[in-house]
Formats: sequence, C-alpha cells, structure tokens
Amino acid sequence: MKKEHESKYIAKGIALGTAIGAALGVAMDNIAVGIPIGIAIGAAIGYSMQKKKNEDAS
Repeated sequence: MKKEHESKYIAKGIALGTAIGAALGVAMDNIAVGIPIGIAIGAAIGYSMQKKKNEDAS
C-alpha cells in the first residue's frame, strides 16, 4: 500500500510538468521540445517531494 502512495507524488509532478512544458513550448514556438522538458522537470519535482516525504516519515 505504501508504494501506491509514493508514486502519486511523481505522477502529480509529471502532470504539473506537462502543463508547464506545454506553456513553455508555446512560448518558444516549439511545443514538441517544451513538453518533454516539462515532463523531466516535473518528474524531478515529484521525486524530490517523494524523497522529502520519506525522510520526514523516518
């Protein structure tokens, strides 16, 4: 059950990153580049949120 809860942080980060990446892509007039950049940034944010939550729980 714990693994399901942890994966939600990464999923939320990717969702947020996709939105940010799409906005970045539109601003750069190259949405095909913006979305993957946003996904990578979002995954990093989600991973850091997950790691911080795990450290607080320990």
